[in-house]
Amino acid sequence: MNRVYVCHCFGITEAQVHAHKESGACTPRDVASACKAGTDCGSCVRRIQALLGRGAGCASRAELQARLTPTAAAVPAAPAVADAA
Repeated sequence: MNRVYVCHCFGITEAQVHAHKESGACTPRDVASACKAGTDCGSCVRRIQALLGRGAGCASRAELQARLTPTAAAVPAAPAVADAA
C-alpha cells in the first residue's frame, strides 16, 4: 500500500483528507478540526486546500457572507426612550 503523506507533523495521508472531505470538510480549517493537520508547522495547508478543491455541497463565499449578515427582519428594533423632563 502506497501512502502519500500530506501532513508529516501528524501523519495525515491524502486518503484521510479525502475521507474528511467526504464527511463534509470544505476548508483546511475543517480538516484541522477533525485531525489536527495544518495546525503545527502549516506547510501542508496549501496541499490540503488543493485536495479539497471547490467541492460540491460547500457554501460559496457569497453564501457564507449572506449567512453572517443579519437581515432587517432579524435585527430587533431599539426600545423607545421616554423623555425625562
